Parts: sequence; C-alpha cells; structure tokens
Amino acid sequence: MISTILLTTTKFSTAQSLVSLLCLNERREGSGASVFRAWEERGDRSQFVESDEDEELLFNVPFTGNVKLKAVVVMGDDDGTHPAEMRLFKNTPHMSFDDAAREPDQMFSLNRDITGVLEYPTKIARFSNVYHLSIHISKNFGAETTKIFYIGLKGEWTEARRHEVTICNYEAAANPADHKLEQLMPQTHFIS
Repeated sequence: MISTILLTTTKFSTAQSLVSLLCLNERREGSGASVFRAWEERGDRSQFVESDEDEELLFNVPFTGNVKLKAVVVMGDDDGTHPAEMRLFKNTPHMSFDDAAREPDQMFSLNRDITGVLEYPTKIARFSNVYHLSIHISKNFGAETTKIFYIGLKGEWTEARRHEVTICNYEAAANPADHKLEQLMPQTHFIS
C-alpha cells in the first residue's frame, strides 16, 4: 500500500510516529513535535519550536513504514531566527549532535520563508527507502536562537514488510555422491 504524503497531512500522521519524535536542544520540551502538522495548519504561529542554548536543533523522526522523501518545507520568522542551513541524514536512529558532525546525505542553504511555500527537493534516489529521518538545523541568519513554525515532508509512504528469520542449510562444498548424473550413452573423448 502506497500513500502520498501531502506535506504532513493526516495520512502522514499514520506514517510518522509523533510520539517517538525527538527534538534535541528545544527550549520547551515536546515543542519539536508540534511543528510537524497538517499543511492546512502551517499558518498557526502559536505552535513553534525554539532552540535553547544555541542556534542548533536536531529532529529525529521515525517512520512506521518506508518513505520515499521528495521534498522538505521549513517555515520560520522574517528575522535572524529563521534557519539558514538544513542537513538531512537518513536511517540513523537516535542521532546526537556528535553524530551530526559527519557528512550529511543532503544539505540545503535555506531562504527565509514565512508562508511555508518553498519546497526543497531531495535527491530521490538517495531518499527512496527511509525509515528514520534526522533533520539538523545547523545555523540561522545571525540570532542567538532558532525558531521554526512548520516543517513539512513530501513523499510516498509504504507499509513496512516484516521479514521473518529464515533457517537455511548451505553446503560448504558439494558432495559428488549427492549429485549423480546418469549418462544415456557412454562418451569417449579422443585426444589427438
């Protein structure tokens, strides 16, 4: 079953586990999950996440299935608190700021977007089988803290298939006695 994620619609809520979503360096606990909401509610400025110690934020977003991520939308204020750089990492659960120091799967320089209409397209081949997404906001436009009102994800969700353990026996070396070949006619090979 494939569901299209239309920038964080209600179908996306089934694809994303908001209970398990973790935001590091958020000033108010639990506010990081509030920015992942329905596209129609992106204009609600009463719900936002703000960084605590510095301008960095790190979102760990687990999915309940596999996602082909096509684009990301980030909405902030028209001031220095708007994020200026976003780094995406796929399939790295429980990511920390130390882990975010490595090379990202994709990085974006962001423009100020106060209406939530700028989409940042991902490299679809790289983000075609995502079960966990980490979004690292590494810098903003000069303020001490970063403030985000909305994050939207666009893509396709498929239900995860659980593979059971399979017990197999493999031969380390073939036993010729197990593979007898009966010839219909005896063959003679002459070497000249």
